[in-house]
Amino acid sequence: MISRRVIGLETEYGLTCASIEGGAPPLDAEAAAGHLFRPIVEANRSTNTFLDNGARLYLDVGSHPEYATAECDTIDDVIAQDRAGDLIYADFVEQANAALVEHNIAGRIHLFKNNIDAEGNPFGCHENYLVRRQPTYRAQIQSMLPFFISRQIMCGAGYIHVDEDGKGHYEFSQRARHMDDAISAASTNTRPMINTRDEPHSDAEKYRRMHVTVGDSTMAQASTGLKVATTEAILTMFEAGGALPELTVRNPIQAIRTISSDLTGQAAVELANGTEMSGLDIQRRVRDSVLDFLDSAGILADFDERRHYFMDLWTRALEAVETGDWDSIATDLDWVIKYRLLERYRQRLGVDLSDIRCARLDLAYHDITSAGLRASMEKTGLMSTVITPQQANEAKNTPPQTTRAKMRGDFVRAARQANREYGVDWMNLRLLGPDGARSVILDDPLQAYNEQAQALIEEMSS
Repeated sequence: MISRRVIGLETEYGLTCASIEGGAPPLDAEAAAGHLFRPIVEANRSTNTFLDNGARLYLDVGSHPEYATAECDTIDDVIAQDRAGDLIYADFVEQANAALVEHNIAGRIHLFKNNIDAEGNPFGCHENYLVRRQPTYRAQIQSMLPFFISRQIMCGAGYIHVDEDGKGHYEFSQRARHMDDAISAASTNTRPMINTRDEPHSDAEKYRRMHVTVGDSTMAQASTGLKVATTEAILTMFEAGGALPELTVRNPIQAIRTISSDLTGQAAVELANGTEMSGLDIQRRVRDSVLDFLDSAGILADFDERRHYFMDLWTRALEAVETGDWDSIATDLDWVIKYRLLERYRQRLGVDLSDIRCARLDLAYHDITSAGLRASMEKTGLMSTVITPQQANEAKNTPPQTTRAKMRGDFVRAARQANREYGVDWMNLRLLGPDGARSVILDDPLQAYNEQAQALIEEMSS
């Protein structure tokens, strides 16, 4: 039987205000963020707010807009909530750009769901998985490092690396060259693959949060679902008593860069035991051990249709990399979709990938506003979808119905509609009034109903 698990994604967006007349941007990132967040500040008196759909939206350091999905316990909800964040910010961009016109500012704001800005500064996409607190946690995440190091050959967003000679090379991952630690509790002065800061946002005696910081931001729904579904499958295996094979990599930082730079998946990295193994073989060993265990334990048979789809995509992706025939994943995975887009464009122009026009096309691929390419690519079948547009649009205003996000989202909506003062974070709801504050603690992320919270919601709605 599959255990329920809360999963969430945090996405930082790149922000720019491009001139519509040519030349330098009319607004720097800080000023552009001010225009983008103006309606949010007017409504909430803050750039940090929780939304009706249970998610958190805020302005992070470096003028990076950020969106953290509500707690999800299905892959579809993760994908829908993630896309909802893009849609919500795209709406704010349209409002901000209309305001620029009114103020005679000759610029257009763009938001990019990528991981590197024009100056080469990285920013992230983080994954969060609820796990039960147990003494084997550190050993388990250590054993997952080879999986995360090699997962980019499926779930990378694609990256144009320009070498010292000015020649462009296409790689799997935008994040790979910017990771500088394997496992660490630090969050400000280092970029680890897994962050171990113990901040569970739940009952700390029962749970902890596995905070994965190594993945690329993904545009294609199948890429998003695959990185989450494969990671969830490993955690399900752990909880059922299984273990990953011993594949410890001697130098994780060097290995993730080596694997990223070779689209054949054959580049070898050194393991701690002195042998060598390719990123493709590491990922295949992980997949085989996970699926064999889940099958023998009878758990694979309990997977729903969506999970089975992603287990099949896991296999298809590895076979495509191994054979060099990418047709079977040509519309599913970001790095392939973008590679083929760039190659057609590059060959038509007769230029190297380092050409500035290729960089602009790369940015357009990651642009979540109406100026981006994703909507047309999905419409024409160049990029596959997993959920419907209706599901994504509903997720803009509706929280997942099977986790505590339902209580949070319903509470925020009721308080806003009743014009009541309130405070919210991941675990707490506070309703403010003349007699003080009444608070409810939601310490179980898997609990979709709380009697005290429902009473506050009904009081505001009456």
